Amino acid sequence: MKKHLILLVALCLLGGTLWAQDKPGAKRERKKNLVVKEWNTKAGSSTPYLDNIVTYDELGRKTEEIEYASYGQKKRVTYEYEGSSTKCSRQVEYDDKNHAVRVKKFEYNEDGTRKAQYNYSPKGKLESTKTFEYSYK
Repeated sequence: MKKHLILLVALCLLGGTLWAQDKPGAKRERKKNLVVKEWNTKAGSSTPYLDNIVTYDELGRKTEEIEYASYGQKKRVTYEYEGSSTKCSRQVEYDDKNHAVRVKKFEYNEDGTRKAQYNYSPKGKLESTKTFEYSYK
């Protein structure tokens, strides 16, 4: 009887662990059309203030992130994708006055790892290039 009880408990624990694991894409599925607002409250105060907003599209991809300060918007970043890809192809960063300050474009390797990042001025002038190298020990 004890063996059956131990076996039953072990199976329940194992089944619960397997059930709780996310399936591929499940995280993105939960983020479809999601807007996440982060609120902070300073010690000694009961008034919360908006700190950050992250917006996701209908495919669960991050499309915008806005960071706030006491005076309002601190910075905003938009994310663009090609087709239904989950890899960001272009990122635009804006300042507190909502003026573009930096544009980043990305290239990826066949395995989905980042290959290169191109940094442009808001007027389209290439300022720098970053390449990524991957190696295993």
